[in-house]
Amino acid sequence: MYNLRIDVLRGISIALVLLHHFNIPYKLQDTWLGFQIFGESFSTLLARNGNYGVTLFFVISGFLITGHSLRRQENLAQLDVKAFYIRRIARIIPCLLLLLLIVTGLGSLGLAPFLNHAPQQIEVSDQATVLAALGFYMNLLIIQYGWVNYALGVLWSLSVEEVFYLFFPILCIVTRRRSLLVVVLLAVIAYAPYFRSLYYLNENEAYLYHYFASFDAIAFGCLSALLASRVKLPQHSVRWLGYLCMGLMCVLYLYAPIKQVSTWSMSVFAILAAILLWVYDQPRVLKKTNKLTQACVWLGQHSYELYLFHLIELGLIKVMSLPAETPTIFKLPLLLLYLFVSCVLAKLIERYYSSPLNHWIRDKFLTH
Repeated sequence: MYNLRIDVLRGISIALVLLHHFNIPYKLQDTWLGFQIFGESFSTLLARNGNYGVTLFFVISGFLITGHSLRRQENLAQLDVKAFYIRRIARIIPCLLLLLLIVTGLGSLGLAPFLNHAPQQIEVSDQATVLAALGFYMNLLIIQYGWVNYALGVLWSLSVEEVFYLFFPILCIVTRRRSLLVVVLLAVIAYAPYFRSLYYLNENEAYLYHYFASFDAIAFGCLSALLASRVKLPQHSVRWLGYLCMGLMCVLYLYAPIKQVSTWSMSVFAILAAILLWVYDQPRVLKKTNKLTQACVWLGQHSYELYLFHLIELGLIKVMSLPAETPTIFKLPLLLLYLFVSCVLAKLIERYYSSPLNHWIRDKFLTH
C-alpha cells in the first residue's frame, strides 16, 4: 500500500544530501544563508550532516523491503528468493549501469570530477572502480584508497544496502522463525556502535562507510516493519509520538557534526526514524497536502535517480565554475541551477529509462 508520508521523508533525505554535497565545494556560510544561530552559521548547521539523510534512507529501505516481503509472503521463511533478487536487480542495475556509462564517457573527455585520482598516492584503475561499483564494494575501495572518483562516490551507500539485501532472504530462510530473525537483527544493531567505536575518527572513515557501520540503520527499518505488521498504535498516541520523533531527530541533526558523535548518534537517529515509520504506518486520514509536501513527495519518488546522478550535475558545475574562484554572489544561483538540473535529469531518467526497464525486467522474469 502506497504511503505518502514515507515519500515525504525520502524527499527530505535527498534534499539534505543534495545540499550537503553542494556545500562541500561551495561553502554557503558567506551568503545570506550564513547568518549566525547557536554560534554557527545557519548554512553549516543545515548542510554539514547530510550523512543523516543517508541513514534515514537506510531505515526507510529496510522498512519497505521487509514490509513488501511480508505482504507478499507473511511467513518470511517461505520468501521467494528468485523474485526478491529480480525485483532488486530491476530497480538497481539499470541506473547503476547508466551512471557508469555517463561517468566513463565524461572521464574520457578529461573532465577532472569524472576521472580517477589518487588521494592517498595509490593509483586505482578505471577497471577496479567499475568492478567495485558492480560488485557492491565501492565503500571498501573508498576506505582503502580514499575518494578515488568524485562522481562515483555515492555508490558507497548502494554497496551497503545491496550487500545487506543479498543476505536478507537467505537470513529469512535460515532463521525460519520470526523470533530468530529478530535476534539476528538485534545482534547487528548491537554490533554497529561497537564497530564505529573501533574506528572512531580514523582517517579512512570506516566508522561512517563500512558495511557494519551502517547495517544497524537497515536492521532498525526491518524491525520497524515487523513490529508494524503485528502491533498497531492507539490513535490518540500516533500524532504526538510522530512529532516527538521528528523533534528529537531535528535536535540530533543540529547537535554536532556527525563525525564527532557517530558512535552513538547514528543508532539513535536510526531508531527514532524507525519509530517514526512505525507511526506513519498507522492508518490515518490525511489532510489536503500543501505545495511543500507535494514537492517533498516528488523528490521522494525520484530520490534514487536524484541520489545516483546528482554528482554528475555538480561535477559539471565545478568544471564550469571552479569553487575556489566562484564569487559569493554566484553561489546561490549555482545552487538553484544545480537543484533544477538535477531534478530535470532525474525525471527524464525515471520516465524514459529506469521505470520502463524496471517494468520490462519484472514482466520478463517474474512469474505472476
